[in-house]
Amino acid sequence: MEIKIGDVLRYKKPACIKNMYEGGFLNFHFLTNSAESKRLQLEKGINPSAKIKSSSGELVRPAILISSSPNKKGSAETPWEDFYDVDNGHIRYFGDNKEPGKDPATALGNKALLEAFRLSHSHSIEERKLTPPILFFKRTVIDGIAKGFPQFHGLGIINSVELVTQWDNKLQRTFTNYAFDFTVLCIANEHEVFEWGWVNERRKVGFSLNMTNKMAPRSWRKWLTEGSNSLNKLRRRVSKLSLEKTENQKPIAGSDSDRVLNEIYSYYANKKHRFEALAEIIAARVIDNEHGIYQKGWVTQGSSDGGADFIGKVILGSGFSKVELIVLGQAKCEALNSPTGGNHIARTVARLKRGWLGVYVTTSYFSDSVQREVIEDKYPIILIHGRRVAEEVAKIVYESEGFGNVNDFLIAMDKDYPSRLKQRQAEEILNC
Repeated sequence: MEIKIGDVLRYKKPACIKNMYEGGFLNFHFLTNSAESKRLQLEKGINPSAKIKSSSGELVRPAILISSSPNKKGSAETPWEDFYDVDNGHIRYFGDNKEPGKDPATALGNKALLEAFRLSHSHSIEERKLTPPILFFKRTVIDGIAKGFPQFHGLGIINSVELVTQWDNKLQRTFTNYAFDFTVLCIANEHEVFEWGWVNERRKVGFSLNMTNKMAPRSWRKWLTEGSNSLNKLRRRVSKLSLEKTENQKPIAGSDSDRVLNEIYSYYANKKHRFEALAEIIAARVIDNEHGIYQKGWVTQGSSDGGADFIGKVILGSGFSKVELIVLGQAKCEALNSPTGGNHIARTVARLKRGWLGVYVTTSYFSDSVQREVIEDKYPIILIHGRRVAEEVAKIVYESEGFGNVNDFLIAMDKDYPSRLKQRQAEEILNC
């Protein structure tokens, strides 16, 4: 059976395998049903299928299913927030340890992913063949209901693993865990259609790795041959000239992100120039998530900033291949329900010199006309809307041990603002 990235499935309890569709949605249990193996589940965040013996006698794990539940973010069950950017082939997912003092490598889900990481980065193609495909799902809200509707987000391979210390804001405690960065593979050659039969064939006792891999996406087979160094070129990338809808740039009314954005706007309402320091932090996180390295510079005096509210640089590559680009940033703490003015963006673009990069950070959103101008004229400027600002601030607070809430973080940013002011250096950069 086939499934496309973005398809929403129905995951009912108790499981029923009789009907292909339930309530108009493809039935997860029907899709994944295999008479020869235990049924697949999405009960946990990390759901490894049981290992079975292949035709060569090796014990192989057929697949690992990852399930993210944004509606549970900040709860005792899920005190962190996972990051899904499937259109750019990147998912950052936090493991399943939540116990202070426990070795996170012993948590069952983490243990399965660490094993998959070791296999996938082996220099031996025979070992790489034992790697389980990792399949991504994310719970979505349908008719106001968040449970029971997983959305398919593709398949991937673990790119890197990081041991992190996390803060549970609700329970006021720290714990160690793993953060897994996944490369979501491109399936453009399959016309964005994933053949689930490949997974089900891998779940049959005595299956042949070589035979079943003929059903795998081309990107998976290419990775098997070339190894982990090929992951970046096999990454899923969606080329879009389409515009981001207004509702996708603004938090859902009444959501946690909506509350955070309103708190940010209220905090800076009477000192909007100080929003610059926060905007630079957000810009750095956005750039770093896209595999650039942002190096902080400084913020400028609000009265005469010369078209730049903060200045930094992006470092691409390393050693002899390293390239450094000047970043000019504009920060606007604007009314949440009015689109940002195109004249502000034009002002930033006008100051850019060859090899420079612009960043525009707003608490508001970008109109269709502004987006169209940036896309069609190929302006080298990154647009960061209010929803992303709120989401990044929420992540900082949830991931940090030092901030009990959003207000604590904003106060810390405000205290740091005077030390970041360097008007003379800014003028030298802008006028060079």
